[in-house]
Amino acid sequence: MTAAVRRPPGAVAARSGAVAGLLLLLVALLLAPATPASAHAVLVSSSPAASAVVPEAPAQVVITFSEGVRKVPGKVRVIAPDGSRADRGEPTFQGAEVTIPVDPSGARGTYLVSYRVISADSHPVSGAFTYSVGAPSEPPTDTGSDNRANPVTENAVKVAKYVGYVGLLLLVGPALVLAALWPRRLSRRGPARLAWTGLGVLAAATLAELWLQVPYTNGGGLFDVTGAGLGGVLGSAYGSTHLVRLGLLAAAAFLLRPLFAGPVGRTDGIILAVLGGAALFTWPLAGHAAASPAPAVSVVVDAVHLGGMAVWLGGLVMLAVFLLRRADERELDAILPIWSRWAALAVAALLLAGTVQGLIEVASPKALVDTTYGRLLLAKIVLFALVVGVAAYSRALVRRRVAAGRPGSMRRAVVAELAITAVVLGLSATLVQTTPARTAAADVAGAPAGYFSTTLSSPIYSLQVELDPAETGNNSLHLYAYTKDNRPLPVQEWKVTAALPSAGIEPITVPLLPLSDNHATGEVNLPARGDWQLRLTVRTSDIDQATVTATVPIK
Repeated sequence: MTAAVRRPPGAVAARSGAVAGLLLLLVALLLAPATPASAHAVLVSSSPAASAVVPEAPAQVVITFSEGVRKVPGKVRVIAPDGSRADRGEPTFQGAEVTIPVDPSGARGTYLVSYRVISADSHPVSGAFTYSVGAPSEPPTDTGSDNRANPVTENAVKVAKYVGYVGLLLLVGPALVLAALWPRRLSRRGPARLAWTGLGVLAAATLAELWLQVPYTNGGGLFDVTGAGLGGVLGSAYGSTHLVRLGLLAAAAFLLRPLFAGPVGRTDGIILAVLGGAALFTWPLAGHAAASPAPAVSVVVDAVHLGGMAVWLGGLVMLAVFLLRRADERELDAILPIWSRWAALAVAALLLAGTVQGLIEVASPKALVDTTYGRLLLAKIVLFALVVGVAAYSRALVRRRVAAGRPGSMRRAVVAELAITAVVLGLSATLVQTTPARTAAADVAGAPAGYFSTTLSSPIYSLQVELDPAETGNNSLHLYAYTKDNRPLPVQEWKVTAALPSAGIEPITVPLLPLSDNHATGEVNLPARGDWQLRLTVRTSDIDQATVTATVPIK
């Protein structure tokens, strides 16, 4: 009979604790289902268009964003010329389109539309625009709750993210060095305390981010947190990823204890690595990466970028605080070459991941200099190049095998690296709260210079026609059908053709996609300048149908 293998009580407790942490993670996943991801949204069009003058008061205002958005209760409003509320009932959110019912018997003059909505990547988006009925007047003032962001809350969110990064590197650095590089003769107490501090800081920062997300979303102060608001955050993709992070940290904590006491077995090391790798993915899944044009690629490279940062900076902290002070020359002679290779791999991962990230989030050289995101990224690149230069000096010391004998020079180089990268971390914490350059550069909210809008009438309907940008090439066409008293009119069939008789261009059929009962959109390529003739047929029932025409000057 084979004797049973007796496991140390500490190992059994650690693995039991890890299982309990994973159960907590599973509960978090079940209680906080993820919602569809989206990006930092910007307003791309509206009906009526921004600054437009329409002949009759519309029955609804439709605002369209670049990405899907979610509602912030009470933060979407239409203000009449006399300062009263013109909106009636709750706005309807359908993907990227928000429909606001308004009083169709509204007075003549200028109306103010103000909004605050949430991109599904957790970032609130606010703004305002005006349109006029009949003729412009003095714009009204919105006396309701402010839709702008609270600067104290915004800065607190950035600080919480920065503190979270610091906690991550303080946890990863000691854990990695203790697992693979720590001399047996040295006490593990100091690095263990540092790692526990990192774990606590990271957990506290994660909880702070969940709390701050409530006022950050609704534009309130630090303590403007309600149960409903907190429930909404916990039920979002942002909340679920943070709950997952807490569950993974709880599971890892039980395996870290035996690591801090002495070397651990291969199985426990693999489990720790898996938990750490999974935790890294919670950052990109709660940010821009999950909503980029290539989300799978962005999430992976963002996690690699974060992991490379944690390994590099965490290892530098361990070198500066412990190894260069306590290890003797013989130990440093063995440790530093291995660490140098790790650092080189981490920096290579940072460079590769950062390059891919930049290509996805910036999209064009012009956006690199014309947007806040692009300029912050340029500053980060300059600082990163500087710190890589300092790291190259440290690596040269190791290669010449003089670092072990001159730990003072090595320590000064490491401290310089840490000082510069502390600023880089601050820029990273700001970048994740900044609209990506690819989105900011595409922000075309308001009426573009070539925007065409008109309202056409027939005996059975009123048709609002919008063409953007009303230039040669690809154009977006939006159609809105209303009854004669300006109420949304359900349409059964839409038909549109575009022709340019002066250039001999026969009618081109425009394919249309109904977005709602009274709203359809389509894309049409207009290859030449001139006065294009649009012929629009709208069927509202089996027997009710009418055709209207419009002349659109294309430049």
